[in-house]
Amino acid sequence: MNELDYVECMVKRKTSPLFVFLKFVCIILAVISALGFMTGIGAIIGMIVTLALTVFFGFMAFLCNLNSNIEYEYQYCEKEVTVDKILNKNSRKRVGKFETERMEAFGPINSYHLDEFKNKNYQVLDFSDGEVHQPDTRYAFYYDGRQKLIMNPDERLVAAVYQVAPRKTFKD
Repeated sequence: MNELDYVECMVKRKTSPLFVFLKFVCIILAVISALGFMTGIGAIIGMIVTLALTVFFGFMAFLCNLNSNIEYEYQYCEKEVTVDKILNKNSRKRVGKFETERMEAFGPINSYHLDEFKNKNYQVLDFSDGEVHQPDTRYAFYYDGRQKLIMNPDERLVAAVYQVAPRKTFKD
């Protein structure tokens, strides 16, 4: 068994300031509406509304917390690249499974080899870390004429895909 038969790569996505801000706003609003519920402001209907607002803002704070800490895991195994989304380091969701036989091209996002794909309409799926580094470390994975995946693979993942599809993989 070759060491490139199974490769894993983890990428932490940059935290969006919008989700952090929304999380704190929702927590503050949940606390305010919980205090309004406990003090019994208004009649029964007012207490029911404040309880509903407390539950709503608490749930929204939970969702913002999940989406403020995202990691992507790329796995290469048996000629397939699998992408998993990990929310808040405890909830894993399979985002997609992509076969290398159906891959059109894989290379650095600014590569001249990928110029023929730039004017076509693809569904763009961004599984990168959310930042543009200098030099740009992002790769584009054109899949099945429909999707363009943007990812930050390491050298081992690029080498594993190159081993299977050398004419479709570019390293420049």
